[in-house]
Amino acid sequence: MKTIQGAPGAKILAFGHYQPSKVVTNADLSATMDTNDEWIQSRVGIKERRIATAGESEIDLAVQAGGKALAASGLSAGDIDLVIVATCTLEAQIPNAAARVATRLGIEAPGAFDVNTACSGFCYALALANDAVRAGSAVNVLVVGTEKLSQWIDWTDRSTAVIFADGAGAAVVGPSDTPRIGPVVWGSAGDKADAIMIKDRDSFLRQEGQTVFRWATTALHPVAKEICERAGVDPADLAAFVPHQANLRIIEAIARRLGADKAVIAKDIVLAGNTSAASIPLALSRMVERGEVQSGGLVLLLGFGAGLTYAGQVVEVP
Repeated sequence: MKTIQGAPGAKILAFGHYQPSKVVTNADLSATMDTNDEWIQSRVGIKERRIATAGESEIDLAVQAGGKALAASGLSAGDIDLVIVATCTLEAQIPNAAARVATRLGIEAPGAFDVNTACSGFCYALALANDAVRAGSAVNVLVVGTEKLSQWIDWTDRSTAVIFADGAGAAVVGPSDTPRIGPVVWGSAGDKADAIMIKDRDSFLRQEGQTVFRWATTALHPVAKEICERAGVDPADLAAFVPHQANLRIIEAIARRLGADKAVIAKDIVLAGNTSAASIPLALSRMVERGEVQSGGLVLLLGFGAGLTYAGQVVEVP
């Protein structure tokens, strides 16, 4: 058999993100349901969130974020040979999102597929991109997390309406002389799959908040530590910790147990809400844009959510 040529490692070349312009505050929600700003902030830590308009799809959001990442990477559309989109909110399952995003960005004939592990989706997709580059299956990969959760939410149900939001984040992954994306640690707890679900195409998203909270605050800090161990990184050396932006109390609980005392902790949920597969790249792209994490810094990513699934890796900021 002919030797397959891959790369010794892979790295993130650039990030990009996009949020809809419509801001929905806690005061806005309190006008239509039994809730208030104090109740929302005390339980989930959110002050406001972004919601897409009726004419703005999850594909539109992905194209915006992916286009920014591609421009920042210095590559052209012709340099991308694989597109992976992480999403759980498509209105129709066929055609997939990745092929549509690729053609709108002018990327011709790439491999194109979607990943649906909900809130852990970006980390799953990033792991697949890393493996594809290192194996020689692709040279440069566009990875996008995009969600329009607002179209699956009952806006009279305060248990979900106050939490979820819309947005997209993206990264371009390419070859590297040394590995700059660490090994993925991933897994699932399918016995709790009913804790977050959309029953059928005529239903809204429902979740058992306490079940998810208990699982996230007890089961995931060992996963975060294992990710660091697999990457050979001491948590004390992390520049940032970017977990899925599910709930501010969950984020703070995992961060306390991790021992990453010098790390900037992403708390994008306060102004962005929970954007599922978009939340990690959205938060990290915004942190990089604000200069909170410098080039070369090591960042721990940890996605978790419906399935129940989890995944994470340590990455180097471009």
